[in-house]
Amino acid sequence: MITPEQRLNIEERAVEMLKTVYDPEIPVDVYSLGLIYRIEVDDDFNLHIDMTLTAPNCPAADFIVEDIRMKLESIPDVKSVDINIVFEPEWNKDMMSEEAKLELGFL
Repeated sequence: MITPEQRLNIEERAVEMLKTVYDPEIPVDVYSLGLIYRIEVDDDFNLHIDMTLTAPNCPAADFIVEDIRMKLESIPDVKSVDINIVFEPEWNKDMMSEEAKLELGFL
């Protein structure tokens, strides 16, 4: 059984890793872009991610998902990574962090 401290530690490390994954067409990481909707660690140390893309037909989708999977699987104690692509709610620029908006010239 996972402890609350272990769960929080894995979730925090997942966020750190997600901040190293970039859409090759946008110079901002997927976490700051607001593409990550859910990060959850279950009792068996499996990591579950709900995420979206900036557009349903994103040409870099496979690259981004595989980069996320590889980086999250490198976190100690994580047994597996399940990435679920969702389009509800639909992504929009208001989901970006202030830093991402500044970087992309939206502020």
